Order: sequence, then structure tokens, then C-alpha cells
Amino acid sequence: MSRKNQTILITGGGGFLGSHLCERLLDEDHDVICLDNFFTGSKENIRHLLNHSGFELVRHDITWPVYLEVDAIYNMACPASPVHYQHDPVQTTKTSVLGAINLLGMAKRLNIPIMQASTSEVYGDPAVHPQKEEYWGNVNPIGPRSCYDEGKRCAETLFFDYYRQLKVSIKVVRIFNTYGPRMQINDGRVVSNFIVQALKNEDITIYGDGSQTRSFCYVSDMIEAFVKMMATPHEVTGPINLGNPGEFTMIELAEKVIKLTNSKSKLVYKPLPKDDPVRRKPDISKAEKILDWHPKVPLDEGLEKTIAYFKSILKK
Repeated sequence: MSRKNQTILITGGGGFLGSHLCERLLDEDHDVICLDNFFTGSKENIRHLLNHSGFELVRHDITWPVYLEVDAIYNMACPASPVHYQHDPVQTTKTSVLGAINLLGMAKRLNIPIMQASTSEVYGDPAVHPQKEEYWGNVNPIGPRSCYDEGKRCAETLFFDYYRQLKVSIKVVRIFNTYGPRMQINDGRVVSNFIVQALKNEDITIYGDGSQTRSFCYVSDMIEAFVKMMATPHEVTGPINLGNPGEFTMIELAEKVIKLTNSKSKLVYKPLPKDDPVRRKPDISKAEKILDWHPKVPLDEGLEKTIAYFKSILKK
């Protein structure tokens, strides 16, 4: 997918990652159709794009069929934070499964490539560390997070069955924790939680003892990986882990945020939510080899940019 002036469909284009991807592809002279039902996405994320000649907004729910003529599809549609995907778990599962069926059907009809934004949650609470793509995961199929974890796992199954049976050109990426401007202020994710609490000088809430780890990738690095993945040959299907292999405890992250915001916040501890993974770190050797990709933005630099964004939002 290297030629210019393509028409590219981005489902979930009004979301955090989707809106950044819209910008990137418009900058590369593609026409972009942003499709979103705004269940968790926001028009504010794409308002600055509405007058762009190459940008088109379609309000639609991908659990229903969609008929468009495009050259490639990025499927970014699905609530991605526990607060949002547990709010309506049936809709979350339908978005992953029915959405995949509808979009794969379009890709088959048009004979075009389609990228699935999968997630590190397919590994569940991993018994293998760091996580390689060959690891099948440790997922509770009937827990409160299952709508997201198992929905995304089923979507991957559908993508690979469409590839094997129907020769659809698929790309599957497994996204590890990503952060940056346009995260929602109330999404319940650890980076946004800590920053907002710190800027308000409120107690910073740490679940568990704070020793659990995550790896944090800045949004611009993630978008670069998406574009590189879509440009790979037909036989490169993934799944490929995308994330920053730097591993930080929740206490380390909280202390960084407090320092960068000059906050007076104190740490308070609450019980760990059910099925919350204890450790999460990607093995990105495949991404490095196949995509020639490695994240470049250090955590402190990315946090500074994200803090500046949340400062501007809180002033409104």
C-alpha cells in the first residue's frame, strides 16, 4: 500500500489512535474516510480535519454492514479502556466480532488489505514474560474483561480464517499500552488517571501494591508502526506486537508524573481489579526485523507532551 492518493477507511477514526492515524494519512496525501459511531470517540479529536478536502466523516456502527469503495481499511473501532468496554460488554463483543465480519467482507469484495488493531489483552494475565506472538495467552473467558479480551481474540481468528480460506490480505497488530494527546480524561487508563489526578493535586490511585508493570508507547511511534505494517507484502500477516519494551511499575510511573507536574499529590492504594494483569511487556523483535521499527520517544518526553494536552483540556 505504498502508492499515493488512495482512499483509506479508518473505522474508529474519531478515537485516540484513529484520529492520529487520520492526520498521518492525510499528511501523506491520501483521502481518508473516518467512520465512527462516537460511542467512545469524540468529534473534538477530528474537528480540525473536517474542512480538509481529503477528509470525510461517516457516522456508522460497524456491527451493521457498511458499503464503501476504498483502497485499504484500518479497523480501529472498539472501546479500549476497561471503563468503556465494561460499560456495555455485549456491544463491545459485537463490535469486535460482527465488526470484523462486516469489514472482512468488504475487504474480500474489494480485494484490498485490511489491518486489525488487536491488543496485548489477547495474552490475558500472562504466564510468559515478555510476551511473544507465539504465546497463546492466559485469558479468563467468563470474567468482566472477557468481552474485550475474547472479542479481540475472536476477531483475530476471523482475520486468519478469511486469509486462509478466502485469501483476504490481512495485517494483525497487537497494541500494547499507548498514550498521548487525545486520550480521554475519564477513560480509566493509568496514564490519563495519574496525570489528571496530579494536575488537580488529588491523591493518585494505585491499584494493588503498585509493583505491577506496564510498557508505555507514545502515540506517534505507534502510528508509524501502523503505516509500516500496512505497507508490507501480502504474505506478511502478523500478528506483530507493537509497543515500547521499556517496563515500569505503577509506582515508578506515578512518581514520574508527580515530578513532571510539580504536583502535591500523594499515593493511595486500592484493591487490584479482577483479572488485571500483573506484568505486561512486549517482545518486539518481529516488529524490529519485519517492519524496521522501534519506538523512539522516551517516557519522560511523551509524558511531558501528554501533560501539556491535559492541562489545556482542564482549563476549558
